[in-house]
Amino acid sequence: MPALSNHQPETAREPLPDLLLRPIATDDLGHCHRLSLRFKWPHRLEDWNFLLQMGQGYLLENTASDAPLRTVGSVVCTTYGEHHAVIGMLLVQTELQRRGLGRRLMQHAASQVNGRSLIVNATAAGMPLYKQLGFVQQDVLHQFQGSSAQPVLVSLPPGERVRPMGKNDVHRLLELDAQATGMDRSKLLLALLEISEGVALDRDGEMLGFALVRRFGHGRVIGPVVAPDAERAKGLIAHWINTYSDSFIRIDVFESSGLPAWFDKLGLTCVDHVTRMCKGEAPARDAGMQLFSIVNQALG
Repeated sequence: MPALSNHQPETAREPLPDLLLRPIATDDLGHCHRLSLRFKWPHRLEDWNFLLQMGQGYLLENTASDAPLRTVGSVVCTTYGEHHAVIGMLLVQTELQRRGLGRRLMQHAASQVNGRSLIVNATAAGMPLYKQLGFVQQDVLHQFQGSSAQPVLVSLPPGERVRPMGKNDVHRLLELDAQATGMDRSKLLLALLEISEGVALDRDGEMLGFALVRRFGHGRVIGPVVAPDAERAKGLIAHWINTYSDSFIRIDVFESSGLPAWFDKLGLTCVDHVTRMCKGEAPARDAGMQLFSIVNQALG
């Protein structure tokens, strides 16, 4: 998710420092974390580390020996199968914005994915850049969060229940996610299962959907959530809201899901929204299965 400002003063600017664009290494994670903290993003060092395990990151490094901030820009690109990639964590130090550095990082990341279609979750500030680069809007994501969500009861169709996930559910989970997203996210999901709790929507032994929850940022994030329709998605989400009603919870949901008004009633606050954009061929999703909540804005 980009952090690019449209409010830079129109004054004479210092020349750009010498900047090296290179891959992010493990030793750089602390510097990247400090950069994201400058924008009050909630990512922990562990969250940055997870991003780098899933994809490839690139940074702009100020090579001056007296530079107050060595990492002045970042971007992370994650490929899903042979046809799609998600680009996120596009950050540029505030003092160096509107100098073409965001474009430089974005174009470099795009050049590394072997012609895959690209997906981004763009802030309002980043939208002009993405439009110039040929991205088109697909949907809007609303970020809800809070620590005082009201417990909620959701009635499921007869014969259906929410149950804990087990090891035997993994193959079906990957299948449902591919139907809902149109992408092969096996590597990401297998890694998420190592650090997440999961529940399944079950009907007579058949898994119809799932929802994961894990530690992230200031508390826990719910996602991804995959289900056949909004009412069943509510049942899955309600399980985690009721389980962690005394914790800080975050969830990012699509506007097209019809769920934002429901979260308002639960006492969670919409604190931000980003625009899902795509360049190239959009993923071909199965109409019978939907992705309601994403992993996070950097991974989709």
